[in-house]
Amino acid sequence: MSVKQEYTKFIKAEAKRLGFLSCGISKAEFLETEAPRLENWLNNNMNGQMQYMENHFDKRLDPTKLVEGSKSVISLILNYFPSQVQNTKSYKLSKYAYGTDYHFVIKDKLKGLLHAIQENIGEVNGRAFVDSAPVLDKAWAAKSGLGWIGKHSNLLTQQVGSFYFIAELIVDLELEYDSPTTDHCGTCTKCIDACPTQAIIAPYVVDGSKCISYLTIELKDNIPTGFRDKMDDWMFGCDVCQDVCPWNRFSKPHNEPLFNPNPDLLELTKKDWDEITEDTFKKVFKKSAVKRTKFSGLKRNIDFLK
Repeated sequence: MSVKQEYTKFIKAEAKRLGFLSCGISKAEFLETEAPRLENWLNNNMNGQMQYMENHFDKRLDPTKLVEGSKSVISLILNYFPSQVQNTKSYKLSKYAYGTDYHFVIKDKLKGLLHAIQENIGEVNGRAFVDSAPVLDKAWAAKSGLGWIGKHSNLLTQQVGSFYFIAELIVDLELEYDSPTTDHCGTCTKCIDACPTQAIIAPYVVDGSKCISYLTIELKDNIPTGFRDKMDDWMFGCDVCQDVCPWNRFSKPHNEPLFNPNPDLLELTKKDWDEITEDTFKKVFKKSAVKRTKFSGLKRNIDFLK
């Protein structure tokens, strides 16, 4: 076994030990096929008010501009599929936001992985990324063979579906690289047909400015009245395109205690949400990603759904 193979085997075993579903590795280089797609998406204003998507265009496509001397992109996926879901008489919350904010949970695991690499391999420099910088995580995960990008633009994996987070460790270490997998969406259009706001405007193309996740989280202005009857009771995020995807019948509950929801969250009804106070919000979402939208943002979303 070569040194590169040995290092790669160690990293993948360590990722598994830390609880990641899987780990794929690709060469840190310019994402040639993604460049025109991203440019086109931005030129058509599909990023809505997400101005940050327009920044650092070069860094977004080339990790060597982001992390000096980088040679490998280690992509990792972490399951968040819950064992229990919300009360059916409730406004809906995206499953990824049930427990502790994933940024904290994954950052700690990535730090642990980098530390293990440095302890066992030697002086390796790297940076961990969890939605925190201009990194096209789905593109890297697909390039690393962890799945393919589905028609709803989420990463899909045959064995586990799509209810997982994606993160990266970009390092200055040469490793064995994985090959991309094939697309298994076939002729299926369930995600396109089910999207409440018709945000999936063509297979593999999502108009972010029409997506319920964007409208309830990223949009800082009032939600346009044209979406009044199309929100499908979603008050934070949206899982429709994932819920209808046939590949998600293979989703299995996560085993990360930090992703377990506050018990109150599963019990609250629409009436409870209508009357929610800032104190209850702070209690239920103490360490949750929902804090991103703040109490005022969640209240705006709930009022819009009434």
